[in-house]
Amino acid sequence: MAVMRKINIGLIGYGVVGAGVIKFLQKRQNYIRDKYRVEFVARTICDRSIHRKDTRGLGSVKLTKKIADVLDDRSTEVVIELIGGLHPAKEIVTTALRRGKHVVTANKVLIAHYGKELFQLAKKQNRQLYFESSVGAGIPIIKTITEGMVGNTYNRIYGIINGTCNFILTEMTKNNLSFTKALKLAQEKGFAESNPTLDINGMDSTHKLAILVYLAFGKFVKVSDIYTEGITHISHDDIAYAESLNLTIKLLAIAKRYENIVEARVHPTLISKSHPLASISGIYNAFYLNANPLGDVLLSGEGAGQMAAASGVVSDLLNLASRGADANLLCNLYSEAPNFRIRKIDQIKTRFYIRFMATDKTGVLGKITSVLGRYGIGLNSVTQPAHTAAWAVPVVMLTDYTLEKNVRLALKKIWELPIVKSKPVAIRMEKLW
Repeated sequence: MAVMRKINIGLIGYGVVGAGVIKFLQKRQNYIRDKYRVEFVARTICDRSIHRKDTRGLGSVKLTKKIADVLDDRSTEVVIELIGGLHPAKEIVTTALRRGKHVVTANKVLIAHYGKELFQLAKKQNRQLYFESSVGAGIPIIKTITEGMVGNTYNRIYGIINGTCNFILTEMTKNNLSFTKALKLAQEKGFAESNPTLDINGMDSTHKLAILVYLAFGKFVKVSDIYTEGITHISHDDIAYAESLNLTIKLLAIAKRYENIVEARVHPTLISKSHPLASISGIYNAFYLNANPLGDVLLSGEGAGQMAAASGVVSDLLNLASRGADANLLCNLYSEAPNFRIRKIDQIKTRFYIRFMATDKTGVLGKITSVLGRYGIGLNSVTQPAHTAAWAVPVVMLTDYTLEKNVRLALKKIWELPIVKSKPVAIRMEKLW
């Protein structure tokens, strides 16, 4: 029988996820000991508000407000960073690696902005940096890309990777709620922060997408180079019209590779209700991968919550324990594809859903289509949905594949027409099959 190993860990950040990690390890300690012959021992827990936390059941664990108490402990082999943000998280991870400690983090912002630098440091120090919970919480998307499907060439990634936005859009679709009411409900249920800005403006998804682009395509992209659009402008009318067209609206993170070009964007997207991603509802996340030669792969599960995130962290700990200190972790072996460039949003080609609110007069449709034609925008369908507004009538158009830049220019011109009574709404469409 293999000898029981003890691995000392130091935890920095005893919030919801940090408490979940400790709870998970305590609940599963006998199983972990019996199956993996390893025992994780929490030496130190650091949190700036540790005096206000429920620390019952932690036994002899040292509790502290000082980060140095974790980093200076020579017996600590693994540092778990769960405070989030860029600073002092970057300094914590850097110091831990330089002092010969492995690191497990759930910090998507840190990896998205400084992953290149930190992976290089981990390689230099012969230490490991694990970050499964940074994307999709407990869904093993990082392990799938770097290990389970290693050897495949990735072509496309589509992700519903923000549970807050998916919950809001689900409630707007299924329960006829306005955006404001759906957001309030998400906050009441604990699915949205009191300040949900990074979720609803799309930036949370963008940080996660930046990580996936590197792992799948071998290209570090700046967060600022990923086009990002949130869901605050999505109206219930657009959701209703989409339903009538057998479409649904999802906040999608999209990454595509065309030889030496990478396309990366986050925005509300219309997809067919027949596609598996259309059924992903509530706080669930999903990843739809297309790779060669494997083909299409779908992963789904709860992408947020205490135990979902804790599960990803514990998975990293067990992977680290089973691999050993000198194992080569593929995602830490920094080697960037040299010739990739990022396609700007103006240069993408896709189909669009466009809604105008216009005066109910003869010739209105002709004036609008004339502007669209001037910019080379072909139409697949034109409908006038039922409406209650007396001041204007809705006109919904689905375009053919067209250049984003041309759509933007055309809509600007149309918005200047006296017959158009509100700013035109444009939502991109994706054929995912």
